[in-house]
Amino acid sequence: MAGEPRKRTEEERERALEAVRELIRWIGDDPKREGLKDTPRRVVDAYLEYFQGYDECPETYLKRTFEQVGGYDEIVLLKDIPFHSHCEHHMAPIHGKAHVAYLPTDKVVGISKLARVVKAYARRLQVQERLTAEIADCIQKVLEPQGVAVVIEASHACMTARGVNTPGVSMTTSRMMGVFRDDQKAREELVKLIGLGA
Repeated sequence: MAGEPRKRTEEERERALEAVRELIRWIGDDPKREGLKDTPRRVVDAYLEYFQGYDECPETYLKRTFEQVGGYDEIVLLKDIPFHSHCEHHMAPIHGKAHVAYLPTDKVVGISKLARVVKAYARRLQVQERLTAEIADCIQKVLEPQGVAVVIEASHACMTARGVNTPGVSMTTSRMMGVFRDDQKAREELVKLIGLGA
């Protein structure tokens, strides 16, 4: 269950190690070869790190808020949050940056918590559209601000390093909620702050 680190048994770990060995054999190499002997262990350990988002509950990062904001009622924006994910179709890397904004009602959250929410969702098998929506929905649900906006720009190795082989291409997705969806002036201010289209 997300939010509680799952204990992996030695039997589960050995099955994972054997799965990596089998993939090495399947592509035409020998998992017993000197350079590959430790590869299954490294891959399994890396997967635990790559996908640790399954053991995190992003909502918990937003639970501690601050209400003493001195009457601040303008946009809070955290730009250029770097993240690494993996596409669920090919398990190929996704590298990108997220811009997360919200217009508070009466409470704000520590800015590092916004980055933690991004990383928790990114460290799962993903499609960029869902990643964008999950981050926005989480912030809206917990903070109940006047509006939330999430814009993600990312490069997908499933497109740049295989298949159509088109390096240098990036994809942009966005989710606007509340005032950022309904008020064109607020949306334009946000876009300007992020620097999109500049």
